[in-house]
Amino acid sequence: MEEQPLSDSEIHAHSAPIRRVTTNQLGKMKRKGQPIAALTAYDALIARIFDDAGIDVILVGDSLGNVVQGHETTIPVTLDDIIYHTRAVNRGVRRALVVADMPFMSYQVSPEEAFRNAGRLMKEAGAGAVKIEGGKRVADAVGRMTEAGIPVMGHLGLTPQSIYQFGTYRVRGKETNEAENILADAKLLEEAGAFAIVLEKIPAELAARVTASVEIPTIGIGAGARCDGQILVYADMLGLSVDFRPRFVRLYDSLYGRVTDAAKRYADDVRLRNFPNDDESY
Repeated sequence: MEEQPLSDSEIHAHSAPIRRVTTNQLGKMKRKGQPIAALTAYDALIARIFDDAGIDVILVGDSLGNVVQGHETTIPVTLDDIIYHTRAVNRGVRRALVVADMPFMSYQVSPEEAFRNAGRLMKEAGAGAVKIEGGKRVADAVGRMTEAGIPVMGHLGLTPQSIYQFGTYRVRGKETNEAENILADAKLLEEAGAFAIVLEKIPAELAARVTASVEIPTIGIGAGARCDGQILVYADMLGLSVDFRPRFVRLYDSLYGRVTDAAKRYADDVRLRNFPNDDESY
């Protein structure tokens, strides 16, 4: 059958520029009740796949310390690590908002140092925004960054960079005092200029209260369904992580077994001289 030419509308659809997701757009999504889909990524290949799938926000998380570098915590991740991986992710993204995590000790010393380091993530890595853990103690840094035009995403509840202070990865905000502090911190982050807040591993009812108390979007991870969006570490969601299966992760695939099987079959073919065959040779 002879191929038919594209119609004018189809030509326009193929040539129309892809609009990048912005922080302003995320705010509109909250107001319209449209859930925000977010995932982590650390390289161009995975970022492109998620971008093509329509993921709204891609976080270059300091979770790369666990997923990519093999550390037990996120503490060893450096600012240069985040810059490197954010550059890579940006090369694979056309639509999603790319948010770069500010790693441990890149913002805790002073608001001015936090501002300088966030500036590096924007200028050198091309991040569309940065993420910072904490509430009251980082509010001045958030204010300094947002005043200069750097979009900041907050992070409350379980904050992995504070693991040695907490001593455990248990649910945060179950006690009344801690719950009230999380609520107060969310409002402080909003007042400081944050455009969104990640809520990690807190009771669903508390996350719903926080979501209703602020006008900026909340992105949940282990925080129930009533946040304005959800985020997962991609390796967990795809079943690539074998030693980490928290309750809040839904497996959308089981790639560890599938990839392991493919690698074994490849190794068998190589050892039996079944690969490459004549058609795969020059």
